[in-house]
Amino acid sequence: MPPLRIIYLALAIWGAIHPMYYFVSWFRTNSWDIMAMVDAWHVNAAGSGLVWDLTIAAITLTVWIIAEVAVRRNWLALIAIPATFCIGVSCGLPLYLFLRAKPVI
Repeated sequence: MPPLRIIYLALAIWGAIHPMYYFVSWFRTNSWDIMAMVDAWHVNAAGSGLVWDLTIAAITLTVWIIAEVAVRRNWLALIAIPATFCIGVSCGLPLYLFLRAKPVI
């Protein structure tokens, strides 16, 4: 496997584990209420700005993935979309790059 693919995979794993640590810690402290977490994200203008920044990035990544899958027919790459919205762009983007960098046979 080329070194760049290994880096993408490592970043995808890190992007899945590191944010989830904070999410799970927050849920353990504040109950498992997703709407309470959304409210916490919007506690101030800086938090709201970050939420919108990541939301726009996630939507842009999704459009890119769908457009490329339509051309490349790499259906496995679609798994990066739920990874993006369930975990975050920090996982979805490097996961997609890892899957996209697969050698063509």
